Amino acid sequence: MLTKEQIAQRIAKELKNGYYVNLGIGIPTLVANYVPEGIEVVFQSENGMLGMGPFPYEGEEDPDVINAGKQTVTVLPGGVFFDSSTSFAMIRGRHVHLTVLGAMEVSEKGDIANWKIPGKMVKGMGGAMDLVASADNIIVAMMHTDKHGNSKLLKECTLPITGVRCVKKIVTNLAVLDVTERGFELRELAPGVTVEEVKKATEGTLIVEGDIPEMQF
Repeated sequence: MLTKEQIAQRIAKELKNGYYVNLGIGIPTLVANYVPEGIEVVFQSENGMLGMGPFPYEGEEDPDVINAGKQTVTVLPGGVFFDSSTSFAMIRGRHVHLTVLGAMEVSEKGDIANWKIPGKMVKGMGGAMDLVASADNIIVAMMHTDKHGNSKLLKECTLPITGVRCVKKIVTNLAVLDVTERGFELRELAPGVTVEEVKKATEGTLIVEGDIPEMQF
């Protein structure tokens, strides 16, 4: 099974030269550490930053430079800061080419639940609802199951929905899957993981066609 860092590393292979990319809280923030050599992407954070770099080395943190998850980050040469209204105008105006989000649940239709667990304190929905409503290309980074072994790739989400039919691709600790009209289509397996293990961990409809390759990093 993949670590969180390996999930981020695999997602980084989806980056293309010239992309403007929004990274959500959690595993997605790690993607900035694995940009492939030879390409240039610009990371956007909805709290008002463009040109976000990887996490700083210990001792080099600047508490005034944070991402949307309040983690200290770096700023690349040419990076800029702006207010929230400008940031969300960029998101709602569809100027972001790729959005990478974490999720608590994803349905086989591409619905995503990632902002609230009923009965638990929540600070707010953040920018997730704007991102899923505006983005054309959404990749979810998540664990395939919860800590009890229950699937998080479901027929229908059980938690409050953040966005409907918006997720295009999912990278978990077990596999890479595309969300299609027919359900979750298995594209790649994590090293050492079998198709049967992915089937057992997936509640929603899982489509397996042909030989499934192992992930490459």
